[in-house]
Amino acid sequence: MGRVFVAGSINMDVVATADRHPRVGETVAGKQVLYFPGGKGANQAVAASRLGARTTLIGRLGKDSFGTELKAFLEGQGIDLGYIKETAEAHTGTAIITVAEADNTIVVIPGSNGLVSAEDVGIVPLVKGDVAVSQFEIPLATIAAFFRRARAAQARTLLNPAPAQKFGRDLLELVDILVLNETELGLLAGTELSDGDEVTRIIDVARRLQASPDQTICVTLGKRGVVALAGREEIVVPGRVVKAVDTTGAGDCFVGALAAQLADSAALREALDFANAAASISVQRMGAGPSMPTAEEVSAVLN
Repeated sequence: MGRVFVAGSINMDVVATADRHPRVGETVAGKQVLYFPGGKGANQAVAASRLGARTTLIGRLGKDSFGTELKAFLEGQGIDLGYIKETAEAHTGTAIITVAEADNTIVVIPGSNGLVSAEDVGIVPLVKGDVAVSQFEIPLATIAAFFRRARAAQARTLLNPAPAQKFGRDLLELVDILVLNETELGLLAGTELSDGDEVTRIIDVARRLQASPDQTICVTLGKRGVVALAGREEIVVPGRVVKAVDTTGAGDCFVGALAAQLADSAALREALDFANAAASISVQRMGAGPSMPTAEEVSAVLN
């Protein structure tokens, strides 16, 4: 079994819950404030580790109380933190999240995540069979260096381009598996997509974005499930009907679960089904990192 290496962000999520989201310029009364370990990189690493993959996280923390708490949490998840650096130059990354009616709004302050460098990822011991995972809460130049390192080692690369932003073709060409939602796909492909678009349209847009004939693009559609374009093969995984209480981290759960399955040599269709089930469990719990399920919980849902 290969390892999962995640180069990415580590945040403290400060979550405010309310009956509804405020309109612009409006103040609403909240219910409670909660603190959860988060950050897309950390979330994906926690998901992969809880699902049985040997997982290493590469990133940076500030030398502050949030950094101390996050490091203790991640160590408790069985994640290798040997490539985490602590820096006094910036505070630990923080996300301000409002949760209302099972949906969320998020403001992310990168802090120390913005200092993750090419040197940080350049010494990671990737080998063939490993999966290198990243997302857009660390510098793009660092991600490119990480994926070039992975390609040289014949490891598989998995990119979650979120929060969505435009990026160059040179980075896209380093990606074996691209995982994104329909809004992110539309932004990158230069066309508008909505959650009501037909699967055939989503696949068509994904095909236009493909950087190579064998690149895989997985599009997560929330409660509608997942569609994937694997080379020329089209895969559809139906959604699961659950009562969602907090969708924060659901996409990260999917990415971490998919990486764990691929590191274990699972076929793509099986890996997608497993990751979809894992994400459906995570949305039934509050928080991002703490909501990630175990392999036993996912197996129980699938059987």
